[in-house]
Amino acid sequence: MRRLVGFVVMLLVAATVRAQEFEQYFEDETLRLDYVMGGNAHQAHVYLQQAYRQKGWHGRRSRLAETFLKGNGQITVRDHATQQVIYVWTFSTLFQEWQLEEEARHTDRAFDASYFIPMPKDTVDITVALFDRYQHLTTEMTHTLNPHDILICPLSAHPQALHLPTVPAQQPQAPRIHIAILSEGYTATEQDKYAGDCQRAIQALFEREPFRSLQGYFCFHPVFVPSQESGTSVPHLNAWRTTACYTHFDTFYSERYLTTQSIHHLYDLLAGVPFEHLIVLVNSDHYGGGGIYNQLTLTTSDHSTFKEVLVHEFGHAFGGLADEYAYDDMDSPWYLPDTEPWEPNITTLHDFASKWADMMPAGTPIPTPLDPCVPHYRSIATGDTASWARLNACVSRVGVFEGAGYQSRGCYRPAQECRMKINEVENFCPVCDRAIRRITQFYVAE
Repeated sequence: MRRLVGFVVMLLVAATVRAQEFEQYFEDETLRLDYVMGGNAHQAHVYLQQAYRQKGWHGRRSRLAETFLKGNGQITVRDHATQQVIYVWTFSTLFQEWQLEEEARHTDRAFDASYFIPMPKDTVDITVALFDRYQHLTTEMTHTLNPHDILICPLSAHPQALHLPTVPAQQPQAPRIHIAILSEGYTATEQDKYAGDCQRAIQALFEREPFRSLQGYFCFHPVFVPSQESGTSVPHLNAWRTTACYTHFDTFYSERYLTTQSIHHLYDLLAGVPFEHLIVLVNSDHYGGGGIYNQLTLTTSDHSTFKEVLVHEFGHAFGGLADEYAYDDMDSPWYLPDTEPWEPNITTLHDFASKWADMMPAGTPIPTPLDPCVPHYRSIATGDTASWARLNACVSRVGVFEGAGYQSRGCYRPAQECRMKINEVENFCPVCDRAIRRITQFYVAE
């Protein structure tokens, strides 16, 4: 009994120390930082555009200086007087994806990015760093911020934004992960449709593991902003729409890649909303979506694969998971043999011990051959329940299967099939499942 009491006391003391650490350095307010990131395939630049403040801090209050996933970029906040690291946030950007495109070899472009950090009590140095495919530093920009600067603009709710009831409705009794769901392509007469689509989106996340077991940790904030026109822009169909979030398909000329480059504008629409992660729900039946780690998730509401795409893209944006599908015609590999990817669900075998080696059944060969008894999803008839069952069962078999991260050679995934590879299976593989659970616990740790 004494040992148990002592252990409980240790936990309470640790929680108190972490709370004191937050209170030592930060106010219960949010500092929003708007950046512009630009350059080309060979160089990158980061520029601070504007700083804003708004009431309340809705991110994590412990493990503040830890780097859980590296991402392709990092914000590091240091106390100006002591240079102690007091907060870290990692992310990826659309700009860095574009740097790998052919256009970047001969054209310069710029992209928006916005991030939240807790409002410091005293002057801090904020460093924004970007990394390439080798995880080498490509650019770094440091700026000093005085929280009493009169040019830090206070924010209040956007006049066009209607904040719908939070889900769940009750106030959180424990740390929660706050997610905004922003309407896109819904006209003023489609507010009810948006509310219904929000409910479907939340249900889609919680229908499957691991989110079903974790749902008590999430809090959703639906925000309705009417668009002039219904839908979204689809350039390859010459269909352009005037919408609230300026989304469009054909990003980097990929027909199904749905994004927006107006991140600053999105954050303006969400001023005053308590969120850390963002879903943009697009009123369209066109197939596709997008997910960028610690920036945003985009999905269309009315395609038949709406649920599958939402969960997949949220896996990117929230869990930092990589795509597990592959192409045979990649101009150059995204993931290089002498660099271990930071994403938890793919490997180049450069440092496999840091990935899912501990989950491998004894005697499993590396690379792991495909199970010939598992049919290809495109060959299965709709009513062939036995074949669909074999396909879904293969998700739980952990191995090292070649073909992932868009490349058919040199990059490996943990399961023959997974929600991060195809829409036709119901679940995440055990490796992706564990990765989502771990990052959730990181955000809600007390």
